[in-house]
Amino acid sequence: MLSKDETRRYARHIVLKGVGGEGQQKLKAARVLVVGAGGLGSPVIAYLAAAGVGTLGVVDHDMVSLSNLQRQVIHRTDGAGVAKVESADAFVAALNPHVGFIGYAERIGAGNAASLIAAHDLVIDGTDDFDTRALVAAAARAAGKPLVSGAVSMFDGQVTVFMPDGPGFGDLYPDRPDPEDLPACEVVGVLGAVTGVIGTLMAMEAIKLITGLGTPLVGRLLLYDGRDARFDDVRYS
Repeated sequence: MLSKDETRRYARHIVLKGVGGEGQQKLKAARVLVVGAGGLGSPVIAYLAAAGVGTLGVVDHDMVSLSNLQRQVIHRTDGAGVAKVESADAFVAALNPHVGFIGYAERIGAGNAASLIAAHDLVIDGTDDFDTRALVAAAARAAGKPLVSGAVSMFDGQVTVFMPDGPGFGDLYPDRPDPEDLPACEVVGVLGAVTGVIGTLMAMEAIKLITGLGTPLVGRLLLYDGRDARFDDVRYS
Protein backbone atom coordinates (compact mmCIF):
# COMPACT_ATOMS: atom_id res chain seq x y z
CA MET A 1 0.00 0.00 0.00
CA LEU A 2 1.07 3.58 -0.60
CA SER A 3 1.63 5.71 2.47
CA LYS A 4 0.04 9.16 2.83
CA ASP A 5 3.35 10.76 1.89
CA GLU A 6 3.66 8.57 -1.20
CA THR A 7 0.09 9.34 -2.22
CA ARG A 8 0.90 13.05 -2.13
CA ARG A 9 4.28 12.59 -3.80
CA TYR A 10 2.88 10.58 -6.72
CA ALA A 11 -0.43 12.45 -7.03
CA ARG A 12 0.21 13.39 -10.67
CA HIS A 13 0.78 9.73 -11.52
CA ILE A 14 -2.24 8.53 -9.58
CA VAL A 15 -4.62 10.83 -11.46
CA LEU A 16 -2.97 9.99 -14.79
CA LYS A 17 -5.09 7.67 -16.92
CA GLY A 18 -3.03 4.62 -17.78
CA VAL A 19 -0.94 4.76 -14.60
CA GLY A 20 -3.20 5.43 -11.61
CA GLY A 21 -2.85 3.82 -8.21
CA GLU A 22 -2.38 0.35 -9.70
CA GLY A 23 0.51 1.51 -11.87
CA GLN A 24 2.11 3.29 -8.95
CA GLN A 25 1.89 0.13 -6.87
CA LYS A 26 3.65 -1.74 -9.71
CA LEU A 27 6.41 0.87 -9.71
CA LYS A 28 6.79 0.52 -5.93
CA ALA A 29 7.07 -3.25 -6.22
CA ALA A 30 9.60 -3.17 -9.08
CA ARG A 31 13.27 -4.04 -8.73
CA VAL A 32 15.33 -2.42 -11.50
CA LEU A 33 19.04 -2.94 -12.19
CA VAL A 34 20.80 0.04 -13.79
CA VAL A 35 24.15 -0.87 -15.32
CA GLY A 36 26.28 2.27 -15.29
CA ALA A 37 25.81 5.44 -13.24
CA GLY A 38 27.27 7.73 -15.90
CA GLY A 39 25.82 9.93 -18.61
CA LEU A 40 22.89 7.65 -19.42
CA GLY A 41 22.54 6.12 -15.99
CA SER A 42 22.22 9.53 -14.33
CA PRO A 43 18.86 10.55 -15.88
CA VAL A 44 17.64 6.96 -15.64
CA ILE A 45 18.38 6.86 -11.91
CA ALA A 46 16.92 10.33 -11.35
CA TYR A 47 13.62 9.71 -13.11
CA LEU A 48 13.08 6.18 -11.82
CA ALA A 49 13.78 7.32 -8.27
CA ALA A 50 11.40 10.24 -8.73
CA ALA A 51 8.78 7.89 -10.20
CA GLY A 52 8.87 5.70 -7.11
CA VAL A 53 10.56 2.51 -8.33
CA GLY A 54 10.78 0.51 -5.12
CA THR A 55 14.31 -0.85 -5.47
CA LEU A 56 17.10 0.51 -7.64
CA GLY A 57 20.22 -1.59 -8.01
CA VAL A 58 23.11 0.30 -9.60
CA VAL A 59 26.30 -1.33 -10.91
CA ASP A 60 29.36 0.82 -11.51
CA HIS A 61 33.00 0.28 -10.61
CA ASP A 62 34.15 3.82 -11.38
CA MET A 63 34.69 7.02 -9.40
CA VAL A 64 33.23 10.47 -10.00
CA SER A 65 35.60 12.81 -11.83
CA LEU A 66 35.35 16.45 -12.84
CA SER A 67 35.16 15.55 -16.54
CA ASN A 68 32.01 13.50 -15.80
CA LEU A 69 29.98 16.41 -14.52
CA GLN A 70 29.19 17.95 -17.90
CA ARG A 71 26.74 15.05 -18.43
CA GLN A 72 26.53 12.91 -15.27
CA VAL A 73 24.03 15.16 -13.54
CA ILE A 74 23.34 13.16 -10.37
CA HIS A 75 26.93 13.62 -9.20
CA ARG A 76 28.38 16.73 -7.54
CA THR A 77 31.60 18.70 -7.75
CA ASP A 78 32.47 17.87 -4.15
CA GLY A 79 31.93 14.19 -4.97
CA ALA A 80 35.00 13.93 -7.19
CA GLY A 81 36.93 10.85 -6.18
CA VAL A 82 33.88 9.21 -4.57
CA ALA A 83 32.54 5.93 -5.91
CA LYS A 84 29.71 6.58 -8.37
CA VAL A 85 27.42 4.12 -6.59
CA GLU A 86 27.99 5.98 -3.32
CA SER A 87 27.28 9.31 -4.99
CA ALA A 88 24.17 7.88 -6.68
CA ASP A 89 22.95 6.49 -3.36
CA ALA A 90 23.19 9.94 -1.77
CA PHE A 91 21.30 11.49 -4.68
CA VAL A 92 18.47 8.97 -4.51
CA ALA A 93 18.16 9.24 -0.73
CA ALA A 94 17.84 13.02 -0.98
CA LEU A 95 15.31 12.86 -3.80
CA ASN A 96 13.02 10.08 -2.60
CA PRO A 97 13.38 8.30 0.75
CA HIS A 98 10.82 5.68 -0.33
CA VAL A 99 13.24 4.15 -2.86
CA GLY A 100 15.56 1.39 -1.74
CA PHE A 101 19.06 1.62 -3.20
CA ILE A 102 21.55 -1.22 -3.65
CA GLY A 103 24.97 -0.21 -4.91
CA TYR A 104 27.33 -2.67 -6.57
CA ALA A 105 30.77 -1.06 -6.75
CA GLU A 106 32.10 -3.57 -9.25
CA ARG A 107 32.50 -4.05 -12.98
CA ILE A 108 29.79 -6.20 -14.52
CA GLY A 109 31.21 -9.19 -16.35
CA ALA A 110 30.81 -12.87 -17.11
CA GLY A 111 31.40 -13.81 -13.48
CA ASN A 112 28.69 -11.69 -11.87
CA ALA A 113 26.17 -10.66 -14.56
CA ALA A 114 23.84 -13.61 -13.99
CA SER A 115 23.60 -13.16 -10.22
CA LEU A 116 23.15 -9.38 -10.45
CA ILE A 117 20.40 -9.66 -13.05
CA ALA A 118 18.63 -12.53 -11.27
CA ALA A 119 17.92 -10.30 -8.27
CA HIS A 120 15.98 -7.77 -10.38
CA ASP A 121 12.89 -7.66 -12.60
CA LEU A 122 14.22 -5.37 -15.32
CA VAL A 123 17.66 -4.35 -16.59
CA ILE A 124 18.72 -0.98 -18.01
CA ASP A 125 22.09 -0.81 -19.73
CA GLY A 126 23.78 2.56 -20.13
CA THR A 127 27.36 1.36 -20.58
CA ASP A 128 29.55 2.70 -23.38
CA ASP A 129 31.45 -0.46 -24.29
CA PHE A 130 30.10 -2.74 -27.04
CA ASP A 131 31.39 -5.97 -25.49
CA THR A 132 29.80 -5.11 -22.13
CA ARG A 133 26.50 -4.27 -23.80
CA ALA A 134 26.56 -7.61 -25.63
CA LEU A 135 27.34 -9.45 -22.39
CA VAL A 136 24.53 -7.72 -20.48
CA ALA A 137 22.08 -8.43 -23.29
CA ALA A 138 23.00 -12.12 -23.34
CA ALA A 139 22.73 -12.40 -19.56
CA ALA A 140 19.35 -10.65 -19.48
CA ARG A 141 17.99 -12.93 -22.20
CA ALA A 142 19.29 -16.03 -20.41
CA ALA A 143 17.59 -14.84 -17.20
CA GLY A 144 14.32 -14.07 -19.02
CA LYS A 145 14.47 -10.39 -18.04
CA PRO A 146 13.54 -7.38 -20.22
CA LEU A 147 16.40 -5.05 -21.12
CA VAL A 148 16.30 -1.37 -22.01
CA SER A 149 19.47 -0.50 -23.93
CA GLY A 150 20.77 2.91 -24.94
CA ALA A 151 23.91 4.44 -26.41
CA VAL A 152 25.22 7.90 -27.33
CA SER A 153 28.06 9.36 -29.34
CA MET A 154 28.87 13.01 -29.97
CA PHE A 155 25.50 14.56 -30.97
CA ASP A 156 23.50 11.37 -31.52
CA GLY A 157 21.85 8.63 -29.50
CA GLN A 158 19.71 5.52 -29.71
CA VAL A 159 17.45 3.41 -27.51
CA THR A 160 15.67 0.07 -27.87
CA VAL A 161 14.07 -2.66 -25.76
CA PHE A 162 15.01 -6.34 -25.84
CA MET A 163 12.41 -8.77 -24.55
CA PRO A 164 13.33 -12.39 -23.74
CA ASP A 165 11.01 -13.69 -26.48
CA GLY A 166 11.60 -10.89 -29.00
CA PRO A 167 14.35 -9.73 -31.34
CA GLY A 168 17.69 -9.70 -29.54
CA PHE A 169 21.00 -7.89 -29.46
CA GLY A 170 22.41 -10.20 -32.15
CA ASP A 171 19.52 -9.34 -34.48
CA LEU A 172 20.28 -5.64 -34.17
CA TYR A 173 24.04 -6.15 -34.34
CA PRO A 174 24.71 -9.32 -36.37
CA ASP A 175 28.36 -8.35 -36.85
CA ARG A 176 30.65 -7.25 -34.04
CA PRO A 177 32.16 -3.89 -35.02
CA ASP A 178 35.87 -3.20 -35.06
CA PRO A 179 36.83 -1.40 -31.83
CA GLU A 180 38.61 1.23 -33.94
CA ASP A 181 35.24 2.12 -35.47
CA LEU A 182 33.83 2.85 -32.01
CA PRO A 183 35.91 5.74 -30.65
CA ALA A 184 35.58 6.40 -26.94
CA CYS A 185 33.78 9.41 -25.52
CA GLU A 186 37.13 10.66 -24.21
CA VAL A 187 38.37 10.86 -27.81
CA VAL A 188 35.42 12.25 -29.80
CA GLY A 189 33.35 13.81 -27.00
CA VAL A 190 29.62 13.88 -26.38
CA LEU A 191 27.20 16.76 -25.87
CA GLY A 192 25.92 16.40 -22.32
CA ALA A 193 22.29 17.14 -23.15
CA VAL A 194 22.21 14.21 -25.60
CA THR A 195 22.71 11.80 -22.71
CA GLY A 196 19.80 13.51 -20.98
CA VAL A 197 17.53 12.97 -23.99
CA ILE A 198 18.42 9.29 -24.39
CA GLY A 199 18.58 8.52 -20.67
CA THR A 200 15.14 10.01 -20.12
CA LEU A 201 13.76 7.96 -23.00
CA MET A 202 15.28 4.86 -21.39
CA ALA A 203 13.56 5.70 -18.10
CA MET A 204 10.29 6.15 -19.98
CA GLU A 205 10.62 2.72 -21.59
CA ALA A 206 11.29 1.18 -18.18
CA ILE A 207 8.19 2.82 -16.70
CA LYS A 208 6.12 1.55 -19.65
CA LEU A 209 7.39 -2.00 -19.14
CA ILE A 210 6.70 -1.92 -15.40
CA THR A 211 3.21 -0.44 -15.62
CA GLY A 212 2.07 -1.97 -18.91
CA LEU A 213 1.56 1.48 -20.39
CA GLY A 214 1.76 1.99 -24.16
CA THR A 215 3.93 0.14 -26.67
CA PRO A 216 7.60 -0.42 -25.82
CA LEU A 217 10.44 -0.15 -28.36
CA VAL A 218 10.61 -3.90 -29.01
CA GLY A 219 12.07 -4.66 -32.43
CA ARG A 220 12.48 -0.92 -33.00
CA LEU A 221 15.58 1.22 -32.67
CA LEU A 222 14.80 4.86 -31.95
CA LEU A 223 17.55 7.10 -33.33
CA TYR A 224 18.06 10.71 -32.23
CA ASP A 225 20.00 13.29 -34.23
CA GLY A 226 20.63 16.16 -31.84
CA ARG A 227 22.00 18.57 -34.43
CA ASP A 228 18.97 18.34 -36.71
CA ALA A 229 16.44 17.71 -33.90
CA ARG A 230 15.18 14.58 -35.66
CA PHE A 231 14.01 11.17 -34.50
CA ASP A 232 14.01 8.11 -36.78
CA ASP A 233 12.49 4.71 -36.04
CA VAL A 234 14.26 1.67 -37.52
CA ARG A 235 12.67 -1.78 -37.30
CA TYR A 236 14.71 -4.96 -36.90
CA SER A 237 13.87 -8.62 -36.44
